[in-house]
Amino acid sequence: MAPTRLTKLKSTKKRRILYTGLIVSMLLLSGVIVFAINLSLETSKATSKMFEPLDGSTENENHVNPTVDGSPFTLLIAGIEHDEGEKNGRSDALILTTVNPKTKKISMVNIPRDTRFYIEELGYEDKINHAYSVGGMNYTINTLEKLLDIPIDFYVSTDFQGFEDIVDTVGGVDVDVPFTFKAQLTESLKWKTYTKGPMFLNGNEALAYVRMRKRDPEGDMGRNSRQKQVMQDVMNKATSLSNITKIDDMIRDVGNNVKTNIPTSEYFGFLKVYQKIKTSPIEQLHLEGENKKLYDKKEKKDIWYFFPNDDSLKELIESLKLNLDNSGQNIQSEIKTKELNDLSTGG
Repeated sequence: MAPTRLTKLKSTKKRRILYTGLIVSMLLLSGVIVFAINLSLETSKATSKMFEPLDGSTENENHVNPTVDGSPFTLLIAGIEHDEGEKNGRSDALILTTVNPKTKKISMVNIPRDTRFYIEELGYEDKINHAYSVGGMNYTINTLEKLLDIPIDFYVSTDFQGFEDIVDTVGGVDVDVPFTFKAQLTESLKWKTYTKGPMFLNGNEALAYVRMRKRDPEGDMGRNSRQKQVMQDVMNKATSLSNITKIDDMIRDVGNNVKTNIPTSEYFGFLKVYQKIKTSPIEQLHLEGENKKLYDKKEKKDIWYFFPNDDSLKELIESLKLNLDNSGQNIQSEIKTKELNDLSTGG
């Protein structure tokens, strides 16, 4: 039976739709390729400034690669404070994150900067932020690995200017201010009022927001919560579709003030991983302890230190290790099942 005019028209329409789909797909693919080439050319200098491997490692070293097999990994985010006359500065904020792409779980903990712990390279106990003052990120990571008994795969460190640049580059941050307070801005030295409730902050305002500690009724704990709040919003905005197309601008803007051992070949992989899990709730972990004064013979004065609670430290280590275990979900299920069985049997 010969095809009718209507059949021919339907066939032509299907072919047009197919061709249109192929053309659109090819255009999109071409755009991605052009963007990738443009990114690699325009940001090569900035990324080379940013890349700073740890002692004994190179960009080609076989790191944990979460983009290939979904392996869990750890990321340390360090905020560096520089005073006049200091060679390296000090770590003002240390936020450790464990990411498990398979279970889609993120854990985050802020290590208080005054935490007293044995720094192997120095040969004595001191504030953990002094590890950076003497030996930079190498000493800091070595000390944290011993404190927390887990490996730290990647780090990103930034000074105050870098923090401001990052926040401004993603278009500012939205925060939920826990209580009304005033803080002094670093550049203008003007006082800004942060009103309880939702607020939008630019880079300079966000810096004062995360640094304020003395007026917080929860002290370091409250400051830690505000730092995590800002960090989470920055990560969400940096990996949004509207900002991914600006990633070359982002890298150029922060290149001078940010250091990392993340190989440039894995940048897009990290974005891809975070895109998949960024809607998952972040497990906020805490390290409990107490602040105590100790007399320092060298300084000839009393100095405040933070002493971690042994049970809290043990619980924190277990939680971090659990998230770095691909069978973590099964372990948690087994624990819950055992607890239910114990309750039902009176055990």
